[in-house]
Parts: sequence; structure tokens; C-alpha cells
Amino acid sequence: MIVRLRDGRVVAALLVVALAVVVLLNQFAPTRSAYSATVTNSVDTAATAPYFTCAAAAQADASGALFEYDLDEPSGSRTAPDSSGRGNAGTYQGTMTATANPGTCTRDGGTAYTLNGTNSFVSTPRSYANPTTFSEEVWFRTSVAGGLLIGFGSNQVQTSGQHDRQIYINTSGQLVFGSYNGTTQVITSPKAVTDGAWHHVVSTMSPTNGMRLYLDGTLVASNSAFRAPENYTGYFRVGYDTISGWPGAPSREYFTGSMRFAAVYSTELSATQVANHAAAGR
Repeated sequence: MIVRLRDGRVVAALLVVALAVVVLLNQFAPTRSAYSATVTNSVDTAATAPYFTCAAAAQADASGALFEYDLDEPSGSRTAPDSSGRGNAGTYQGTMTATANPGTCTRDGGTAYTLNGTNSFVSTPRSYANPTTFSEEVWFRTSVAGGLLIGFGSNQVQTSGQHDRQIYINTSGQLVFGSYNGTTQVITSPKAVTDGAWHHVVSTMSPTNGMRLYLDGTLVASNSAFRAPENYTGYFRVGYDTISGWPGAPSREYFTGSMRFAAVYSTELSATQVANHAAAGR
């Protein structure tokens, strides 16, 4: 067959036929596709947690709380409201300074309480007669070795004559949980916490399990043999009381740094409860 190229109709017909053949061949030919992707992320992690905020975690155990202070009031505030529902609002003593964007419990919003290491602390409104089962909790950040985080003392606002059930930072920057009943008993965190990062601490004591100290959701020290604190009536204190005479105690008794969500419970928080509270703030 002879095709005259100058005949446009013939050329167009041949092009249509050729295109149809190519389409048919591609339709029935095997198809091979390959995709490759690499995702690198060394910062973020995925996990599950039962509580989305620190407030929600605290509220889940509020039935056993003596008080729960969010410590997110504006600068100059005098009252630390009690979010447990017990009505045991605390009083900001000395200077109350709020710091924006605290860097922990960020999903809660609000500020952090910044203690100046000179006269800042929180006093509680009522006394308690010899609590033998309890848990003390607070989020904190500091770069200063020294100061009381939470403790139990015989005086509401002045230096206490009797003082134990104390969490403080020793001269090496480690956390110490101490109690006294004829002899001084302390348990200490292996690592220092004066790195300027936010940490979560819980101390527990009971006639069953003795003393336990948790740091960032993990049990780091315990003493199951010491189960009874000193028998007296006193007040829980946040940020200051005397720690004179305790092992490794520095001369600085006022805490210097920031705090959020301080609480004391009349129950012994379990390891799971402590871990859940710590995870809620990350």
C-alpha cells in the first residue's frame, strides 16, 4: 500500500490507528510502580496517657486530697485557691511573682509561681493531728541547691520547732525525703535536680510500705522499714520551713525557683497514680 504524505486525511487516519495501538498495549502490559520514603524525627514521641492536663490528673485523686494548689495566680495574689474542693485555700507569704509560659503542664495554661529564695512560701490554713499516711506532690524547677519543697511543721508561718515529713534539696542538688521518730531517716534521689529543668516529685509514707520517693514518675528511693513519723500536730508548708539538722541540709531554707500544682493527700498514691500525674505534665 502506498501512502501519499501530501494526503492529510490518510496521514491523520494512520496516526489515530497508531495511537490506539499504543493505548491498548499500555492497558494490557504489566505495571510496575515503586515508592520510597524516609521519615526522620528524633525529637517527638507518641504515647498514651490517661490525663491530658495536670489539673485533670489531680482531680482524679481529689477524693483523698487535703489540698491542691494550682499555683497559677497573677503576681501579687495573696490567696492560693484549693482546687480539691476541700476549701483549704493557702496564703502566699512574702512576694508572690507569676512567670508566664512555665514550660510544664503547658496544656493547663496559666503561669507558674516563682519563689525568690528570701521570703516566698505558701502557708496552709489548718493543722493536722499526726498524719501517718500521706503523699506530698509538686512540680518544680530550680538551679539552686537548697530549700524546702514541702514539709510538715509545728508552726503555721514561723520557723517550726518540730519538723519532719520534709522534701528538700541537699547541698549536692539531690532530692531528700526525711522523717523523724527518735532517729532521723532520709531517702535520697541518685541524681541532682538542680539542672534548671522541670521535675515532678512525690513522697509517700504509710504504716504498710514505709517511705517512698518518686522523681518524674519513677520510684528512685525507698525505706520500707521506717513506717511511723513523729507524732505531733502541725501544718503542711510549701516552699519554706527549717531543715536545720537534716542530712545534707544547706543553710538556705527558702526554695529558689518555680512551682506548679502542689498537693498533699491523706492517702498513699500508688506507683501508677504517680506515673499518671507525671505524664500529664509532659
